[in-house]
Amino acid sequence: MNDFWKSAGMHLVEVNDDGWLDVTPDFLRAYYTRPEVHPIDTSCAEEKALFEDLMADPFLEVKKERLASLADQDAAFNYSAVLAFRAHLTGAGTLEGAYLKMVRARELDFPPVFVAQLVHLIMRNILTNCEDPIRLRAGEIFFREQSVSTDDGRVMLADEEVVSMHSATGGLGSLGQLLVENETPLRKVELDVLDETSRNAYWERSDRFDMVVDFRFTQPALDAYARVLEAWIEHFLRLKVRVEPRQSISDEKWTWHIGMDVESNRILNLLYEGKDLGQGDDEQLIGLFRMRVEDDSALIDTMRGKPIYLGLAMTAKKIIRMKPQNLLTNMPLPREA
Repeated sequence: MNDFWKSAGMHLVEVNDDGWLDVTPDFLRAYYTRPEVHPIDTSCAEEKALFEDLMADPFLEVKKERLASLADQDAAFNYSAVLAFRAHLTGAGTLEGAYLKMVRARELDFPPVFVAQLVHLIMRNILTNCEDPIRLRAGEIFFREQSVSTDDGRVMLADEEVVSMHSATGGLGSLGQLLVENETPLRKVELDVLDETSRNAYWERSDRFDMVVDFRFTQPALDAYARVLEAWIEHFLRLKVRVEPRQSISDEKWTWHIGMDVESNRILNLLYEGKDLGQGDDEQLIGLFRMRVEDDSALIDTMRGKPIYLGLAMTAKKIIRMKPQNLLTNMPLPREA
């Protein structure tokens, strides 16, 4: 079986009998070694001692007085943020439980990079046995922003961070940045497209996030994304669902929809209310799906026998910022669920 997304940290956690990820000492140690927290040569003795104590016992209780004793109060603040995140994780017991608790309470006040890392690792767990690189590439949309190109009638998704790096350096790193600063023309860098002919290249490049995918209707990537949506919902909510890409919504009994980002939520609300779309809104909606829950007795009474519509859209600047939590918090489930 091919390995992928080694940067997710799957080797730091353990999968429990329920298929969820337990919080482990090694997982916590990874946060203590982040550059914002790891001591540097000029760090005070108290800070270095705190770091060593936490590495020896990742679950060590750290009192406020000890943080206050650090000479660098920025370091103290960073430790406080990491320890608050640790408390949330250990209080839930599993990474999935921590994520669910976080999003259901609408308290995404932890550093965004921490939340994205959680989603990255959880998605790695969900797709462990996946052998389809296109489906894995679709999974990246859950935790990495995407830059959209609509040239030639296509809908090409590329990793936003990679695109920005190439824009700034021409893909030549610090040398490219120096050339840009000196206004030296750079060659145009073309990112490779992931398709049926290039799929095997993904395995050795999965942590580079540098392959482009065609997201048009009828293309494999859109269907692959639908399968990832199904897996995400089943993993968290234990609901088997079927998601199908659609080109439009023609449903007089349209009752429920979920926007998977800010823009699609706004656009779907307008369509549902029968209001006119703004200029360019129809072009921003790049993914439309119909979802049916296999056992609809799990839904609220008014949704039994009815589909749920899903939308994915880009911003006016052609960036996709998916909010995977919307799929978990906006489902038409009874409150006790």
